[in-house]
Amino acid sequence: MAITNRANGLCVKLLGEAGGLVDSGAVASSRMIAMTNYAFPPPPVPALQVEGSDALFPVGRIFCVGRNYDSHAREMGQANREPPFFFMKPPNALVPGGGKVAYPPLTADLHHEVELVVAIGEGGGIFGYGVGLDLTRRDLQGAAKKEGKPWDMGKGFDGAAPVSALRPASQVPRVDQGAITLSINGTERQRGDLAEMIWTVPEIIQELGRYMPLAPGDLIFTGTPAGVSALAVGDRLEGFVEGVGTLVVEITTP
Repeated sequence: MAITNRANGLCVKLLGEAGGLVDSGAVASSRMIAMTNYAFPPPPVPALQVEGSDALFPVGRIFCVGRNYDSHAREMGQANREPPFFFMKPPNALVPGGGKVAYPPLTADLHHEVELVVAIGEGGGIFGYGVGLDLTRRDLQGAAKKEGKPWDMGKGFDGAAPVSALRPASQVPRVDQGAITLSINGTERQRGDLAEMIWTVPEIIQELGRYMPLAPGDLIFTGTPAGVSALAVGDRLEGFVEGVGTLVVEITTP
């Protein structure tokens, strides 16, 4: 087995159960280092299905863009084309393909945010697209904002990032326009258009790349339109992005 060391630009690969190699998202080099003497078994690599293929997309980092639709920016108290800002979710927040998500602890105000997700492939190009939910403990986020503290715990918890299977970029004709919606229990709560994004997908990738090199396996949540609201146990969510796909999630008891 070999493992990636991003700091040293080493390429990391994990030997899959079927004997195949899965690239975890190396930054710069294909140099390998053998490390087998783990103190305990390493966790599995989070991965997403790829439509029309048996291949899995190994997920490294999850980036998110804040307030990238004017309508959502206004409902959150902002209303200008400020430079994009980014936050992250841990890879183990991923819920591949959606399904059941337990209502998280320490919140009474869990919110939904439906988003177009961009998956980065080899060479820094776009591998594909998915439908994602940026689940948010809004009360924790709001309290942290009020005190000028980081709001990681409002955004980065187990189950906070359901994402559909990825549709290869070659099969998605355009992401500069197209409907993006979310329904809860059959009632539409969010509706927007990708054309309403303040910062386009190429602009987001360019700006994020100024902070750090993007790597194969990176996911980028690109923002949500207006209409975010609270969720309850038993809610069934259906997110949709035109030309990309659908994501279904059910909120269950903890």
